Amino acid sequence: MLLNECKRLEFHKPDFEEASELSTIYALRDNKTCDSTVLDTYIWKELYNTRICKLEDAAFILMQDEKGYFASMPYCKEEDLPKAFELLKSYFNIELKSPLRIDLADEDALKVLGFDDLTNNEEYIIEEESDLKDYLYDAEGLRTLAGKKYQKKRNLVNKFMKEYEGRWEYKTMCCTDEYFLEEFMKKWIEVKLSEGVESKDTLLVEKDGIIDILRNCDKVTYRVGGIFIDEMLEAFTIGSYNRREKMAVISIEKGNPDIPGIYQVINQQFLQNSYEEAEIVNREDDMGIEGLRHAKESYNPIGFARKYRVYEKKL
Repeated sequence: MLLNECKRLEFHKPDFEEASELSTIYALRDNKTCDSTVLDTYIWKELYNTRICKLEDAAFILMQDEKGYFASMPYCKEEDLPKAFELLKSYFNIELKSPLRIDLADEDALKVLGFDDLTNNEEYIIEEESDLKDYLYDAEGLRTLAGKKYQKKRNLVNKFMKEYEGRWEYKTMCCTDEYFLEEFMKKWIEVKLSEGVESKDTLLVEKDGIIDILRNCDKVTYRVGGIFIDEMLEAFTIGSYNRREKMAVISIEKGNPDIPGIYQVINQQFLQNSYEEAEIVNREDDMGIEGLRHAKESYNPIGFARKYRVYEKKL
């Protein structure tokens, strides 16, 4: 069904068989946020009770949290966005009996919808989600780590290479590597629980989402890279590619914190081996966590993909 023919949205649980078609729809308009690829839709589908409505030329993503239902900005061609936006609003108002709420709306979409003035809109409250802005980087800079501004990163990589010479290996991972990923995530969860930063439920949902992604490596357009030391997985990352923006999106990156340089190595190796064609790297947001913000700033971002909440004032 086409957007112009659709009278009512019907949602269902994401199916990995649809991932390739969804990827094509996600890339129909400009969008430099991490939500411009499908990977996060599948990784976090259980945490947010994600549901999708896929048409031939548009896609809608419906989610839930403790505040109720919310949606992503509709995915479609730029010229179709106003119609898709109104269709989504009607679904919220009529089917859910709720004001429309869109989280993580991208700047390009707001401009298309005429929401440039964030403070003067009679119908909607529009607020920047400042802690959730995505960090954008020069891909070649992260691949080469050349120049003075990357000297500390380069030193850590060189130290790692020297210390683990002959013992480490970079590997592009697939479903046959599930055991290694399971073992790594068990240790990761233990470390995070001891830090008391994240809840056990969230960590387990993330683990299951990551394993599920790896099991369906033949259906979802993404790549997984791992650093093995003495044949044990010590770091891995998962990314996807936005061809329209020539942008690699890094959704997951985890490493053994007891191994100096492991994050710098997996970061560089992944881009060198998986996304040689990328011009921009989106490393997602810092969630307002000071340590994570410092780590992302240390890689010298070239800009940000800012995101906004759009909330209808009343029915």
